[in-house]
Amino acid sequence: MCLGVPGKVTAIKENQMAVADVNGNYVDISIIMTPQVRVGEYVMIHAGFAMQVMGQEEAEESLRLMLELQEIRESYANEHREHFEEQ
Repeated sequence: MCLGVPGKVTAIKENQMAVADVNGNYVDISIIMTPQVRVGEYVMIHAGFAMQVMGQEEAEESLRLMLELQEIRESYANEHREHFEEQ
């Protein structure tokens, strides 16, 4: 299974590269598959590549759901820590 994360393009660089803000982390990404993207737009990022341009609402909802899943996972791990420590 592949997982893409939404990011907001903050700068366009040379050689079909850009900088994206992914939940406060700035990452260099390739925009070779999305050359039409502009600063301020959101993209779905996988393996360092912007896979598609997406709307702000969709990007924010995707990120919210991902963070919610992370919280659930951490909560579960904390509740069942003794089981994981035995292995």
